[in-house]
Formats: sequence, structure tokens, C-alpha cells
Amino acid sequence: MHKLLRFQIFKNGWYGLFTLALWLVAGTGQAAQTLDVYAIPSKPIVQLVSDTSKQLATYGMQSFYQQGRPVHITLYLTAFPDASDAAIKQAVQQLSQQYQPIPLIAKGFTVTKGNWAFIDVERSRELQRLADKVTLALEQLRDPNPVLPEWVKAYPGKLAAFERYGSPNVFQNFEPHLTLLAAEKNPQLVKFQQLMQQQIPRANGEIIGLGIGVTDEWGQQRQVLAEYFFKP
Repeated sequence: MHKLLRFQIFKNGWYGLFTLALWLVAGTGQAAQTLDVYAIPSKPIVQLVSDTSKQLATYGMQSFYQQGRPVHITLYLTAFPDASDAAIKQAVQQLSQQYQPIPLIAKGFTVTKGNWAFIDVERSRELQRLADKVTLALEQLRDPNPVLPEWVKAYPGKLAAFERYGSPNVFQNFEPHLTLLAAEKNPQLVKFQQLMQQQIPRANGEIIGLGIGVTDEWGQQRQVLAEYFFKP
């Protein structure tokens, strides 16, 4: 069986919307699901998303946060066999035990050509290393036979990443962000973007843990499977 999923991609400096058919049958014949292993931000970052979401609401738009989706930074999103849940949880828990909170800066507001809106996150060396470690710890557990999206073929670096790790957005292609909206149709988004250029959203916080979630069609957590917090 298969499932159509929409994800964010970083392409020539812009995030776009693409539709990707993932066959949810691994090479072993086991059903699979798309999971996001993500970084959990601290309260100041969550508050920034909350405040920005309230401003969006005054323009008639509802953010993922206001829809009840958790605030997160995607580290590694790909398809995993259903039977691998326990192993994934164990790997993420063990990795979380190696960390203390990591400084995090959220600053800036971006609207893409596909009308995705997000708060920018600084890609620090520490955050990049965390994303890399998560990918390396979990890639051996992923579905080994994901369908290659056509657009990836035009980008050798992303193609190599997808073929090796099941995701085009890892390692040098990692672009951290906090997603607010996806494929927004409200024309007021243009005015809101202008406001954000004058009132640049910013917050200093920390990454305080790692989470695992089953994603919806927009790459947002429709079900949180587990969260593991770093040592203080």
C-alpha cells in the first residue's frame, strides 16, 4: 500500500511543497510509517511561536501550534517499518542521555514561494551535530526502499543523501526551522510578512530533548510516540 505525503524541502534558498508517494511496505514486506525525530525547544522558543501564532490569528490564519501540534525542529524524517518502533525509541533515549541543553536562537520570519511560513532557526554547530548523530543512529532502522522523488534527481547532493539515508534534508542539507503554516491560501499572509520584516521575531532558548512523532501530510506530529529530555 502507499500513502501520499507532503513535506517541506529546501530548494535554491526556498522551501517548496512537493507530493511524495512513499510505498509503506519495506523490503521485508512489513508495513511502515513516516516518523519525525525532532528537537524539543525550551519555553522561550515555544512562547515565541505562541506569540507569533496569536498575531497570525488576527490576520485570519491558524498556525500548526494553534491546531495543537507540538513546537519542534525536525532532525530526521523518513519512513520506518512499524516493527522498528521499540528500537527507534531505545536509540533516541540512549542518545538523549548523552546531552545537556543546547543553546538555540530563533530569529527571522520566512514565507516561501509555496506559502509555507516559518520562524528561522540558527544552524549552530551543536545543532548540526545533534541532527547528524540522530541520522546516523537511526538510518539503519529505516525503510530501505523509499520511492525517490523526481525533483531530487536534479540535485546531486540531495540525491546522494536520499539514497544513503532515506531523506534529502540531512547533513549539509539540514535547514532547521519552526513551521507555522503550510501552503497557506489566505492573501493576508503577504501583509503579515511585511509586519514581520518590521517586527522581526526573535528568542533565545535551548534544545531540551528529543521526540519521536508520527507525521501528518504536512510533516507535523499527529501522534507523539515518545519524548526524552536532556540532563539539566
